[in-house]
Amino acid sequence: MEEMLHFLMKYGEKAIKKAVLEIWDNPRSRHDYEINISFPEFTCLCPRSGYPDFATIKINYIPDKKIVELKSLKLYLNSFRNVYLSHEEVTNKIYSELEKRLKPRFLEVTGDFNPRGNVKTVVRVCSDLKLRAKS
Repeated sequence: MEEMLHFLMKYGEKAIKKAVLEIWDNPRSRHDYEINISFPEFTCLCPRSGYPDFATIKINYIPDKKIVELKSLKLYLNSFRNVYLSHEEVTNKIYSELEKRLKPRFLEVTGDFNPRGNVKTVVRVCSDLKLRAKS
């Protein structure tokens, strides 16, 4: 049965199902530079209602020895579209995975969720370095 479902899946669905973050060597690891990534079509499912939640996920980091490959990041972020997670949990999960894999000098992940039920939520998770700087 699973083989039949796999056969019926579109190529994008197959790619998302196999999504793995690809990590590359940083070509300029001696430099401090910032990478800003915006993913405006993020979706996941509300764990209580099952309704879709839509967000822009923003990733801002200063790499050390590693950087994330963008196509693999896109597929990884798309893999959440049928997963039941709260705004807080999904933002923290993305942060934790990137932190673990990249070990960046600085990392910030923001989940800017579209209003639902007239409530707007923005969840920001970041390294201590920048939190101290903004205090």
